[in-house]
Amino acid sequence: MPTITRNSLMSLEQYARERPAFRARVLTHKKGRTLPLGDHLTLIFEDELTLRYQVQEMLRIEKIFEDEGINGELEAYNPLVPDGSNFKATMLIEYPDVEQRRHMLSRLKGIEDRVWVQVEGCEPVQAIADEDLERENEEKTSAVHFLRFELDPDMKSRLKHGATLAVGVDHPHYSATVPAVSDTLRQSLVTDLT
Repeated sequence: MPTITRNSLMSLEQYARERPAFRARVLTHKKGRTLPLGDHLTLIFEDELTLRYQVQEMLRIEKIFEDEGINGELEAYNPLVPDGSNFKATMLIEYPDVEQRRHMLSRLKGIEDRVWVQVEGCEPVQAIADEDLERENEEKTSAVHFLRFELDPDMKSRLKHGATLAVGVDHPHYSATVPAVSDTLRQSLVTDLT
């Protein structure tokens, strides 16, 4: 699978010129890789393009142009790029009201470990959450988690041959299921498995 490299990044000057068009392209791409699970949970399935955009934005915001800083961003983001045997997703827990969000984040501890994907004809695959750092404490979970779903060769083959993909979350205080993701999302995710 492709990773983000120095050669795939634009200089700060080039990015300033090309940012509007690049940003529009990435946001359209990201929209096709976004899946709401109920009213308050969203999965954004990441790939090289979505994460390269994040790196470019970080470099721009922080005005990073030296090798050490650029390499630090690449080291932080490259592990989030799918490697051919998995899907990787950013999970957002979204409650617009601040008090409701605070209350629900305390009730939803452990939700990041209760998200799953299921290829038609196969057993569900539970998310492996937050491999980079712990995002939960004794009081609450975080509103953002990073998930990895590891697929075996049979699952990959089935998806490539048109099997449906279900996604869900089963937590005592929040559950939702999408029995079959859209064909657009499924096809996009299949490209993560090459």
